Parts: sequence; C-alpha cells; structure tokens
Amino acid sequence: MIILLMGVAASGKSTVGRALAERLGWKFVDGDDLHPETNVARMRDGHPLHDAEREPWLNKIAQKMDDLLAENDCAVVACSALKEAYRRRLLKPGVALVYLRVTPQDAEHRAISRRHAYMPPSLVASQFDTLEEPEKTLITVDASRPVAQIVNDIAALVETHEQR
Repeated sequence: MIILLMGVAASGKSTVGRALAERLGWKFVDGDDLHPETNVARMRDGHPLHDAEREPWLNKIAQKMDDLLAENDCAVVACSALKEAYRRRLLKPGVALVYLRVTPQDAEHRAISRRHAYMPPSLVASQFDTLEEPEKTLITVDASRPVAQIVNDIAALVETHEQR
C-alpha cells in the first residue's frame, strides 16, 4: 500500500510523511527530491511551475510508485498533487490519497518560518491558485493540528484498512 500525501507547499507533507512512515515502518519518498534541477532552479528564483514543467517530475513520482507497488513495498509518498489531472496519473489500485488541508495564512506563516532548499514563501499563493481540492480521499486532515495527532489519525485509518 502507498499513502500519497498531498497538499500545498508548507502544509506539512514532508514532516508528516516522515513521521507517518516511521510510525508504520514504511518507506518514505519525498517528491521534492525528485524534481529535475531545472524545476528547482525555477522555483528557487521565485517562479511557479507550469504543467509542462511538472511533467518530468510527475513521471518520476509515478515510476517510483509503480516500482514500490511492483515490489509490494509499503510507502508514504509526499507530493503536492495539486490538480485532479496530476492525481489521476498517480492514483491507482494500492494507492490511497491523504489530503493535508491548510489555510493560505497558515501555509504562508509556516513557509516564512522554515528553511526550504528551493521553495520561497512567495510561491505559496501560486500553490493555492493551482490547487483543485480533491473530492475522494482516504482522509482529509486539518494540517494546522499537531503532527502527532495527524499521524495518529492517518495511521489508525491505514491500520484499519490493512486489517480488512
């Protein structure tokens, strides 16, 4: 099983993803690590990505997820997956979507108070401009809550799902 943990920049995907993967004893894949250098440079310079620029990145994430599923590995994959079209590419049998919902104000505050290798706080608004909130998720989580509570909620659903 793969949990695809989605949300805008500064919603907590990496932090929650690592903690959730550790709690479940699963692998963690941070989609941020799979961006081509051209995308990283563009974002570092304060420019949001367009669909065509996201293509190679989404291809890498989809391939990584296919490899994990083929190996019967369980993993948490953190990826913004902002648009329905992106999610359609990534969601398949064995993949459950978890949405970390955060307000624009909380995301901006978090982005200002953290150090990210290439995502400046100025790009947070563009993430919300691009976001198409998902209708079907395993769970939609209020990402303003403490990480431990979020992890507990998601883990409880996953553990229940696995017992079926």
